Amino acid sequence: MSVRKSKFGMSRRTLLKAGAAISMLPAPRVFAQSSEPLKVGFLTVLTGPLAAGGKQQEEGAALFLKERNGMIGGRKVELITQDTAGNPALAKTKLQELVERHKVAVSIGPLATNEAIAMDGYVRDTKVPLITTTSAATVDLKSHAVNPWVLHAFGTAPQVTYPLGDYAAKQLGFKKITIVAEDFTYGHEGAGGFQLGFEGAGGKIVQKLWPPLNAPEYGPYLAQIKSDVQAIYMGFAGSNPLRFLKQFSEFGLNGKVAVLGNTTSTDEGILKVMGDEGVGAITGGWYAAGLDTPDNKKFVAGINEAYKHDPGFYTAGPYTALLIIEEALKTTGGKTDDAAAFLTAMHDVRLTHGPIGPVRLDEYGTPILDIHIRKVARVDGKLTNTIVKTYPQVSQFWTFDPKTFVQQPVFSRDFPPSKFLE
Repeated sequence: MSVRKSKFGMSRRTLLKAGAAISMLPAPRVFAQSSEPLKVGFLTVLTGPLAAGGKQQEEGAALFLKERNGMIGGRKVELITQDTAGNPALAKTKLQELVERHKVAVSIGPLATNEAIAMDGYVRDTKVPLITTTSAATVDLKSHAVNPWVLHAFGTAPQVTYPLGDYAAKQLGFKKITIVAEDFTYGHEGAGGFQLGFEGAGGKIVQKLWPPLNAPEYGPYLAQIKSDVQAIYMGFAGSNPLRFLKQFSEFGLNGKVAVLGNTTSTDEGILKVMGDEGVGAITGGWYAAGLDTPDNKKFVAGINEAYKHDPGFYTAGPYTALLIIEEALKTTGGKTDDAAAFLTAMHDVRLTHGPIGPVRLDEYGTPILDIHIRKVARVDGKLTNTIVKTYPQVSQFWTFDPKTFVQQPVFSRDFPPSKFLE
């Protein structure tokens, strides 16, 4: 595989290596007040089926800036928001506008995994950093060089569902499960991680159903669920988990078949409008409003005060991305004009504070972080993601050898292969 060189004369992989990073780091210094604003691009979804998550993302970014009076690293922040509508082609166009028209130093976002993939080549070419605020895409690294200009505030979609699959087999004792997941990148990746985690722990995925992202209704898929499975894994995003679980309940499946899901299936943003159909659902996630840490309690209180509801996964994404930028600017003295130093400082960030707890980036720019198994319950009359188990400091490779893992295909309908379909 050829290794591309950056304009700084350094390979992309080398840029990520700790030793090289340390040698490039300038000494920490005091912020100098600058009259030049820090322009930060913000790509999110304000229209379409994923707009509920986009609204939460706006709230997370707004709280961060409110807490700091709109300042980061001694500079006034100019946050420039663009609506991608969840459309990959439009997302790339909006990023181009941020870079070429607004001259942003760094961008955060987008919301959907397939949008981030569409932006990758443009980010490589322009070398303007992007910190994604949703599930990072797993990349086919055998044919796709690492892009150091893309960093991730959250891990990959399967990084959450590996532990969930492990928990379903080892702790819940499930043997046979049906997957029902949306037929796009995020759905494929979460389902693939769950399959590897579940089957690696002795379970069997006996059925896979793939409704489209904009499915008008789920009856045709619910009618196909095998009668002898103990549980389903649902992989949905935006407002679709609410629609799915309501129809799941109407089909009389609630209480007969257990429900497991990805982090967005019971995100706090959708829980607030769910009814009893959500009770008992077990999901994996990097975040839950009920995380019992001082930083998260402060975060939750801030969102509660401003918006009268709990924050969720989408809310914590931009907040964490801005934390990474803030910590990096402590190293660069508030400066972003030396692009290499700013990029390296962001890669070298080790967050010990913030709503999601300890975070550090691996050599591919993907976080290593705690994964929580959450069960929906009513607490003081409100649906809540209660934490039943935590898998500490999980990497995107789970228990697999990284060198072998990066050689396998990307997750899709066909990967991992289905060995136990009935």
